[in-house]
Amino acid sequence: MSILDPVLGDFFWRAMLGGMGVALVAGPLGCFVVWRRMAYFGDTLAHSALLGIALGFLFQTNLNLSVAATCVLLAIALVYLSRSRTLATDTLLGILAHSALAIGLVSLSFMPEVRVDLSGYLFGDLLAIRRSDLAWIYGGAALVLALLYWLWRGLLMATIHEELARVEGVPVERLRLVLMLMFSLVIAIAMKMVGVLLITALLIIPAATARRLASSPEKMVLMAIGFGMIAVAGGLNLSWNLDTPAGPSIVVTAFVVFLLVYGIIRRAKA
Repeated sequence: MSILDPVLGDFFWRAMLGGMGVALVAGPLGCFVVWRRMAYFGDTLAHSALLGIALGFLFQTNLNLSVAATCVLLAIALVYLSRSRTLATDTLLGILAHSALAIGLVSLSFMPEVRVDLSGYLFGDLLAIRRSDLAWIYGGAALVLALLYWLWRGLLMATIHEELARVEGVPVERLRLVLMLMFSLVIAIAMKMVGVLLITALLIIPAATARRLASSPEKMVLMAIGFGMIAVAGGLNLSWNLDTPAGPSIVVTAFVVFLLVYGIIRRAKA
């Protein structure tokens, strides 16, 4: 199979465009995941995506919108419940993550007439991406990037020193909620590419790789985008040539780049 084939190549280049769009928005948000140590929060929202899929089939709505709405509702619930401080944040995240995943799986079992390829949702199926999915990806990415540009200073201040940001009049709680809503949207648009179980890896690994090289937050964001795009291009070529699943191949490529960068830095310091 050749990517220059007019039929087969069309699938490949649509997948490449979709993956690049996700990397474009996962890079900056992944930096906030790393800075704020929110990896488990990303896992919680990713697990809730399966509940969104079940609700989408139940109410016969667009699956992307259903997943986004479910993630948004869970994010709002997390913000509200974390204020009460009756449970530790990590405990609360663990309860919600696994409960949402289990409720989604149980709900799907009550719909025998619905044929669902769970492996596609869990691990991604980027090579099956459609033009409508591209519109969804780039529309969501444009919205998230515009919000990040507009709120960048406040988000960065709240991330570096939350108490000082409050003193400076930064609406910390509101920005936290907006950031969570942006995560929800990115998870919804990335689900088709890498799947529910691998979304957090795509957010974290390129950002963690960039952290070792960047001298400023802005440079780290740009590097995270670049490493994400390298992972997408390398993973898709690996998938195309070796017939491996696209989503896991992208994450494996990101991990290999991470190891190479850390290895080079350690050797340079030795």
